[in-house]
Amino acid sequence: MTDVRRAGERYRGGDPAAGIESLHSFSFGPHYDPDNLRFGALIACNEERLAPGAGFDEHPHSRTEIVTWVVEGELTHRDSTGRTSVIGPGGLQHLSAAGGVRHTERNEGTTPLTFVQMWLAPLEPGGSPAYEAVPALADSTPYAVPEAGALLHVRRLEARDRTAVPDAPYVYVHVVRGEMLLDGRRLGPGDAARITGGGGLEAVALGDAELLMWEMGAG
Repeated sequence: MTDVRRAGERYRGGDPAAGIESLHSFSFGPHYDPDNLRFGALIACNEERLAPGAGFDEHPHSRTEIVTWVVEGELTHRDSTGRTSVIGPGGLQHLSAAGGVRHTERNEGTTPLTFVQMWLAPLEPGGSPAYEAVPALADSTPYAVPEAGALLHVRRLEARDRTAVPDAPYVYVHVVRGEMLLDGRRLGPGDAARITGGGGLEAVALGDAELLMWEMGAG
């Protein structure tokens, strides 16, 4: 089964007056949707756009695996364990909040920042927080989040390129940019597909495209 969710259906949040625009694909913050709480291990997929100088001041997290993919600009991260990083386009960061951590996320550059941030529920609660930054994740190199029983596949495709969709109990496909065909459906930027029982599927790029695909177990 392939359940397509369109970009325009996402909940708009953030604070535009402060230079923050947010698009939420799941129930999030003040927007509560009991029918859209999670898919597999995934509990949030937020597209964030920060103007230069804008950002999220220090705030807490716990019992969440937070994976962030930078689309354009530079994301500056600081957390209560003392870690600081600056991630550019094509880079990824993973904050394992575990028993509790505080962090800030800001655009300290001079150009707009866009990133996709995804939250996953861990298989087990507790533990010590951890952080990893991957400045440049190679195409087709899966990034493992064992704490959530999940793998992230990033694909950058040219026109007519094909990529296999992982065969797993739950697969979430998010189109970062470009257009593609998936299971007979045309998807554009910000569109997503939630796939269950869909072995043998392929995504076909209609032009240059970038996809994020989560491969998740049954939990």
